[in-house]
Amino acid sequence: NAAADRVFQLLDTPVEPEKTNAVTLGPVKKQIEFKNIVFTYPGYSEPVLRDFSLTVSAGHNVAIVGPNGSGKTTLVNLLPKFYEPDSGAILMDGVDIKDCSLKSLREQIAMVTQNVVTFNDTVAANIRYGNLDATMDEIIAAAKRAYVHEFIEPLADGYNTVIGEHGSGFSGGQLQRIAIARAIVKNPS
Repeated sequence: NAAADRVFQLLDTPVEPEKTNAVTLGPVKKQIEFKNIVFTYPGYSEPVLRDFSLTVSAGHNVAIVGPNGSGKTTLVNLLPKFYEPDSGAILMDGVDIKDCSLKSLREQIAMVTQNVVTFNDTVAANIRYGNLDATMDEIIAAAKRAYVHEFIEPLADGYNTVIGEHGSGFSGGQLQRIAIARAIVKNPS
């Protein structure tokens, strides 16, 4: 009954709203732009982000740093439309993401969070989850880029080693690298 309650809570979760005739966003080629973003969490009176602007050119890496509570995670969560800003716009190659389909937007993004999610399956399957069509060669290439290959290859079953529940048998850092390999094999723009 307890498990069924949790399943039904998930099934009862409202579907994320999507704009009618939403635009299909192609791979980002030029830039992502945050324009004058203001965001306030529901139930709070003060915004966590105030008039925030940032332009990131395609192919560049940006580190978002700051003290706890400064809005780093909030900023990142606005990009895949986990939240909507109070005002301002987020543009990908000049297209406002509020006009884009969730599927086409989220296909552009791979996230690796602090709390790594792994599945009770093989290392290869856990990496492949980023791209279900990935070949074994692509999985190994992603693993090498994420520095996973060094600790997986010597295992008796290598990439066929099963990651137990909650990643048992692997350190937190190793699980993080497996999640990074999953993001790499997705190859998001």
